[in-house]
Amino acid sequence: MAYKILTQCPVCNSKLTVTKLKCKKCNTVIENDFELSRFSYLTSEQLNFAEVFIKCRGNIKDVEKELGISYPTVRGRLEDLAASLGYAPVRDKEDNSAEIIEKLDKGEITAEQALNLLKK
Repeated sequence: MAYKILTQCPVCNSKLTVTKLKCKKCNTVIENDFELSRFSYLTSEQLNFAEVFIKCRGNIKDVEKELGISYPTVRGRLEDLAASLGYAPVRDKEDNSAEIIEKLDKGEITAEQALNLLKK
């Protein structure tokens, strides 16, 4: 019987490393410090979500239907998954249109510069 590999220490909750590999056919044993992928450290819920997300080709509406959850919940789980894989959270663009219009009004920038800034 094969068990899912433990990735967290049951005593201190630190990440565990793999130090021994064994071939079931010829019993060859290799010992060293082996690196696990970032996916190995995901919870079973995160892995399930990732599988559904990939199966649905990233279509959030399909993920909603498949898992029976709302759009905000899908977005939240996606952000959690990305964070667990080490990716920084996506920051919403700041709406600085009022600041741009104020600079235009004061003559600090031209109308063309204001349009270019608003397009960004």
